[in-house]
This record gives sequence, C-alpha cells and structure tokens, in this order.
Amino acid sequence: MPGTCVIGLQWGDEAKGKLVDILTEHHEIVVRYQGGANAGHTVVSGGETWKLSLIPSGILRNDVSCVVTGGVVLDPASIIGEIDMLEGRGVTVAGKLRLSDRAHVVFPWHVAEDAILNGNVTGGEAIGTTGRGIGPCYRDKVGRSLALRLGDLYRPEFRQQFDHVLKAKRQLLEAARSAGASPIELDGEAIFRQYSNYADRLRDCVGDTTHLLLDAVEAGRPVLFEGAQGALLDIDHGTFPYVTSSNSSGVGVASGSGVPGRWINRVIGVVKAYSTRVGGGPLPTEQDNPTGEHLRQRGREYGTVTQRPRRCGWFDAVAARYTARLSGVDELAVMLLDVLGGLDELRICTAYEIAGRRVEQFPSHIDDLRQAVPIYETLPGWPEELTDVRREADLPVAARRYVDRIGELLGRPVTIISVGPDRDQTIFRNTAPATAACPPTNQQEQATV
Repeated sequence: MPGTCVIGLQWGDEAKGKLVDILTEHHEIVVRYQGGANAGHTVVSGGETWKLSLIPSGILRNDVSCVVTGGVVLDPASIIGEIDMLEGRGVTVAGKLRLSDRAHVVFPWHVAEDAILNGNVTGGEAIGTTGRGIGPCYRDKVGRSLALRLGDLYRPEFRQQFDHVLKAKRQLLEAARSAGASPIELDGEAIFRQYSNYADRLRDCVGDTTHLLLDAVEAGRPVLFEGAQGALLDIDHGTFPYVTSSNSSGVGVASGSGVPGRWINRVIGVVKAYSTRVGGGPLPTEQDNPTGEHLRQRGREYGTVTQRPRRCGWFDAVAARYTARLSGVDELAVMLLDVLGGLDELRICTAYEIAGRRVEQFPSHIDDLRQAVPIYETLPGWPEELTDVRREADLPVAARRYVDRIGELLGRPVTIISVGPDRDQTIFRNTAPATAACPPTNQQEQATV
C-alpha cells in the first residue's frame, strides 16, 4: 500500500515541514488535507529558509505533485502570495500544484468575524486564533447555507450565491459588533472583483483532487500526507475548546483527503524533544522560568505564521502517548533534540496527579487537565552540541538514552532524530520496536507543578 502520513503529536510546531521535505524524495504526490493559512511549515535547505502555510512542503522538490484537498479552507490571497514567493525564488509551481474544487474559501467577512470572536474568554483565557478567518470559514462549511467552495467561483451562478451570502454576513456582523464600535464595511463590488481575479489566477490549478488521489493510490503511486497543526489541537479529540477547527490528528486524514485509511500503511508521529504551545489552554509541563526561556531561545520558539512566542516545557509522554494511539502511529520522529544541549538534567512527564490520584491517561475534559500536576522522571542531560552529529553512534550516551526513553513511554520505535533545521541534520535509525508503554519502575519520580 502506497500511503505514508506525517502527524504532529503535540500542539503543533513539531517541525513536520522538515520531515515532509525529506520524505518527499521517495514519494510522487504530497497532500495537504486539513487546516488553512493558520498553519506554518518551515523548511531549511542549503542555508535557505522557506516558510509555507497552504502549499505542501513537497513543492521544493522537482517531479513531485502537490495537492490541497477539500478538507482545507483556502484563502486565495495567501496561496497566490506563496506561489509568487516560490516562483520569485526559482521554484517551479506551474503544473505541480492541484487545488480541490471542494475546498471552502475564506472571504473578508470570515476575517471580520474572527476579529470579533477572538476576544471571547473561556475559563479565564481567550481561545485565541491567528485571525485569518479559519474558524468562521469552517463554521460556514458545517452550516452549509452561507458556504462558498472554490469550484463555485467558476459557475455562472456565483454572483447570485455571492450576493446572498454578502447580505447575510452584513446583517450578522452588524448584530455582532460591540456597542459604540465602528460599522464593519464590506464593499461587495470590490470583493467580488477581487475574488473573480483570484479565480482566474488559480484556474489552471483547480480540479477534482479526490478522483486524482484515488486513481493514484489504486495505481500504487506513493503518496505522502502532510498533517497541519498537531493532534492535541484536534477539534474532536484535542484539548477542547483550545483547539483548531479541523481534525488535526490521524483521524482526519481520510475525511480531509477522500482517501480511505486502508491505503495508508505508514504513519510517522512527530514530536519535539520538549513541549510547546501557542496561546491559551493548559500546558501541564510548562516552565515559566529560565529553563523555559532556554528552550525558547535555543529552539527559536516563535510562531511561523504569527511570530507569537511559544510557551515551553518538558516533554509530556502522557499527552504524546494518547495522540500516538489516536493517530495510529507506527514510528516516531524526535525533532529539535539539539535544543536540550547544555541542560544538566532533563525531565519527562510520565503521569499526572489529579485531585490526589495518579492518572496515566490523558484527560478528556479541560478542567481536569488544568488541575494536572505532572509526575516527572529525571534523566541526565548532556553538555555537547549536537548540530554537527550525523550518526547515532556519535550522539552522547545521555542523548540516546533520552530518545529511547521517549520511544519506550510511547510504545513506538524512534526511527528519526533531528539535530537541526537543515535537511542533512537528520539521523535515520534502524531500531527494533519499542517496549510497550508503561510507567517507570526503577527510576525516581517526583510530582511538581
């Protein structure tokens, strides 16, 4: 079976883009199947840095097709901006990029709704969004009556549909704006012309990607599915309500792409060697101290899309074990291991204490997660710099022990280790399956906030 899937197992930003870029060499098609321009992937090659949001990371490789499916909400201005950036830097896009006519389109009214809703507070914290209209566009998709798909922009009745939605959105935005706030202006003629121009620009890329992908897998062509965000942000199975608006765990691959799961025989779970999170919501292992600042500075932990500083903490094996099971992960890639260099000791969260009880399963309710006190296992750190290491045998013993412990706790083998952002700063391992996940029995644990 030809399918490989790359899934982030934390709260996003796990360096999936680098891994997809590397794996693309062995695939003919790379697929983006959920999310929108709120996702950011960074790829570094030959000293050059590429930042992408909607176009799959595989676009940097020759002879590879890139597909954006109907599970994605598409901002035409964003994807045209990425196309222009890539072509301006010598990357060929024409003939390589396919966009689903089923993809729902982000309009200016979605961005306006996002700005209004972003100030809402839940449990004392703002849910927080990137302000790009992603959530409101997904809401319209589910609501159906005010939704517009990319294929609609090419139909004779588009103007009639557009005017119907515009009228409704003007009424909704007027009702939603705060007392005393300025009216929200939507220039219908300008928006219609703008999106008609977008449609003309993208015309050669748009088509039925579902049939394209089904034909590909049935013909045995190798396809790589590129997840966006992280599994803990999954709308149904993540840390709700501090989540994204799509199924960002492995359960979303089939629904977003239209390719049944039977065609995917390799699922790689990607984790950072520590934990990060952007915006609100619990992060049980967060270190709001010099350790957290060490991780932020060495890991350059600022959002690809928003540039917001990420919250940083120790690796949470409880959370990652849950998402590895949820996503059907076969193997693990541990990224940014080099960031931990220089710390005398490291900690891994192996369980939680909630209301006086030891808990080894990830809680389903956000209030329980807020109360979770991490129970840590302490391992030795290493002083060595890892960015020049290219063989597993050259890693410090403590670094190898740390990676192996992650694999043991998650019950999956670690087959890939990243020690820097460039393609060649990657170590591929031949390793036996990891021991089934279990709590430690012979190492010291301590509960700490």
